Amino acid sequence: MKKKILRLSVFLCLLFAVSCGDGEAEDKSQVYNIYVMNKEETKIWANEYVAAGISREAVIEELLERLTTAPERMEYKAPLSGNFKLLGYSLEEGQLILNFDEQYKAQPATTEVLVRAAVVRTLTQVKGVDYVSFQVRSSSLLDTAGNVIGSMSADMFIDNTESEMNSRERVKIRLYFANEEGDKLIETNRTLEYSRYSTNLSMERLVVEQLIGGPSKQVKDKVYPTMNPETRVVGVTVKDGTCYVNLNENFLTQIYNVSSDVAIYSLVNSLVELPNVSRVQIAVNGDSNVMFRDNASLSATYERNLDLITAVD
Repeated sequence: MKKKILRLSVFLCLLFAVSCGDGEAEDKSQVYNIYVMNKEETKIWANEYVAAGISREAVIEELLERLTTAPERMEYKAPLSGNFKLLGYSLEEGQLILNFDEQYKAQPATTEVLVRAAVVRTLTQVKGVDYVSFQVRSSSLLDTAGNVIGSMSADMFIDNTESEMNSRERVKIRLYFANEEGDKLIETNRTLEYSRYSTNLSMERLVVEQLIGGPSKQVKDKVYPTMNPETRVVGVTVKDGTCYVNLNENFLTQIYNVSSDVAIYSLVNSLVELPNVSRVQIAVNGDSNVMFRDNASLSATYERNLDLITAVD
């Protein structure tokens, strides 16, 4: 009888230990790094935080609150504690869109980059948040050259020294937009300038984001947009020379007076300008068996089309 009691006691102890272990694992899954800036605004730093929320929405709300709350240590500051306001946010297909007021643009350029780095690295830890994009009064955030910054992932930002943060990279890309009639494409060249720790952003995704954002201020009176600005990038990958572009359903809703070919080859011709891309496959929410405006099948693999290109009048 004593042996049975002893065995039962051992079993209960083991069961209790396993239960405790599971509880610890659950607690760890709620641990997030909250990224803050140093007072000199030259670097970001991570502080561990245990979230109380369970649902994805609750955790996002909680992390956003922490990003506005002053850290306990006086040498750090919260990235969202500046003289600007977060007006709201939405989550669409893995992309968290943050909408700020106009004061967001009043920050010094180096500070603004750090703010984005801290916010993106914090929020992309939430399961289901793959990318973060910034808006100002519902319009896409622009860089200092007037170009759309677009979606950002955590691997776009790495730890920096002050000298690295202040250094800039220049990248030239070629984009094709529509002519005024919407039946031809016009070649434009764009130079992008951004911080060194944005260089992990793939060039293919950068091209797609820039096309969605439309023409820059310098050429807006000469060329016209081809893609619905509400289009979101689900993913962009390249394999064996084929660029696979996965967009959300807004791509299918054409709000501009452009032909189907112009809309599609604006994307295709721009991507094929990259040295590692020779063809493009377009999908909508992962499905390429889709018709674009009832007359163009996205199941086809598209190559460069020079017949649509015309010169500026």
